[in-house]
Amino acid sequence: MTTFDLTGATRRELNQALHDASGGESFEVVNPRGAHAVACGIRADIDVVVRGSVGYYCAGMHQHGRVLVEGNASTGLAENIMSGLVRITGNATMSAGATGCGGLVVVGGNAGARCGISMKGVDIVVGGNVGHMSAFMAQAGNLVVCGDAAADLGDSIYEAQIFVRGDVESLGADCVEKEMRPEHVETLRGLLAAAAPATEGAEVSQFRRYGSARRLYNFTIDDVDALEAEREGAIP
Repeated sequence: MTTFDLTGATRRELNQALHDASGGESFEVVNPRGAHAVACGIRADIDVVVRGSVGYYCAGMHQHGRVLVEGNASTGLAENIMSGLVRITGNATMSAGATGCGGLVVVGGNAGARCGISMKGVDIVVGGNVGHMSAFMAQAGNLVVCGDAAADLGDSIYEAQIFVRGDVESLGADCVEKEMRPEHVETLRGLLAAAAPATEGAEVSQFRRYGSARRLYNFTIDDVDALEAEREGAIP
């Protein structure tokens, strides 16, 4: 295992080494001390363990391999992940897994506002709660919440699926509770297993499924009157 100590090595040196890796290597990052953009853009099948908390955009643009953060992460964890696995043992702040196109993101603790915003195929599993506007404009993929969800969950959602074990403060525009069919049970069961131990104690039967009511998909003629009224000042 190759170790980078960020009290001496720079993030540029770390990320360049990860980019140059050909596959099969293991890396350890110590003393990250909340550094931003740690382990971004990994393109090879490697393992990276970060022993401590990180700042913005950790594991952004992740393409292959596995990243484990033993701590917390700030805004934009695994933003635009394409494949592979990014896992943190602690909490994530805003926009975890934003715009992700594939792969799996696991948050052992809680995730803040806009978790999974505009997700495009990524699977995100949160062991605790998620903040407001999570899965906003989520287009594809799955968001699994083992705790509670704050206000406006799934606002303007497209075809992503949301599974929540706890309470939902409120649903956003066009997001509704939906039937849990056998295929959804299998999907959820697989994600709970893949995200262990963050999902310890969670059972498929405890979850409810949410998704799009598909009312925002198509233009309706009734919208014309509302638009005209708004232009004329009748609607503030």
